[in-house]
Amino acid sequence: MAQQFDVVPGEQYRYALTNFRIAHEKVEEQRGQLQEQEKQVALLRARIALLEGTNDPKIAKPGVSADSVDDFSIRNSASQLERLINGWAASVVNHPPADLTEIRQAALLDVYDGYPPEPSPYLAQATAIQTMSLLRHGMSKTISEGTINCLIVTDSPEANIQLTRIHEHIFSRDATVAAVWRRQTFSAAVDSCSADMSRFFLSEGMPALTNILGPEDKEGSLISTAFPILQAGYEFSRMLHGSPSSSGGTIDAFYRAFVPELGNMLHPQQVELVKRCQKTERGEPDRVGATVFPGLVKVTRGVSSPNGEASPHVQTVVRRAQVICECALGLCTPGPQNGA
Repeated sequence: MAQQFDVVPGEQYRYALTNFRIAHEKVEEQRGQLQEQEKQVALLRARIALLEGTNDPKIAKPGVSADSVDDFSIRNSASQLERLINGWAASVVNHPPADLTEIRQAALLDVYDGYPPEPSPYLAQATAIQTMSLLRHGMSKTISEGTINCLIVTDSPEANIQLTRIHEHIFSRDATVAAVWRRQTFSAAVDSCSADMSRFFLSEGMPALTNILGPEDKEGSLISTAFPILQAGYEFSRMLHGSPSSSGGTIDAFYRAFVPELGNMLHPQQVELVKRCQKTERGEPDRVGATVFPGLVKVTRGVSSPNGEASPHVQTVVRRAQVICECALGLCTPGPQNGA
């Protein structure tokens, strides 16, 4: 039996071959365009990394991560800083350089910027928990105002204040530019919190406690033991301000710390009690006795209105402040199981 073959006319064959060649050329052209786009995207990403100071991990400054800061990093670093503050306050109470009542009064002077309220709720002999809590409050306030809410870039306090104001001005105009400026600035920041800078923070944030805990050059002075805490606070600040946005650049934000004031009402959205309080659990009003670790908010720029007016910045609490209530400190009228 003769074998049969499918035969097409030569003209139809040449037409199909021409169309196949044209289609192949189109595919090659599109592949070349995609490769060029990928190349341009890579160059753009490298340029952005260069502007942010994160393009070369070999020359990255300590405390300035090329990775975006996330909630886990914040919680982990905050927990380490919190343990340092707690250990320092405990060492002061366990080996007090003066009577606990005098230390408590000095802490109150610092907390209220030299003007404690009258009459003071602290009338009886000071207790260890009261003194420790107020020491932690004073240190939390010092770290918040000194290292987190002020961009520490140089060893000059005046220059750092001016840089912080510049950042706020840029952020109010363009949050994206502010984020790049902030990260680029921190890539050239000082490596550590110097002794002079630490003394400045303590003299500004805790002047009364600094005097009572003893000068730095005095043997056995407790004030010098606070220097590692300020260094840890500085490293925590650099992690917050020097890392790229965790939202991939779509939402530029920066962080600020806050310390609830003594006597303020407890707001569950802003504070977290470190000791169980049955008074609060019963729905009865209670107040802040001391802030033992500051809270953290993420500040984002509000959306501009159609008429071009900028809306207020949006603040989102990403870590509630750790507080102890007044009843747990023994500052409320005694009652059945007020605090625990």
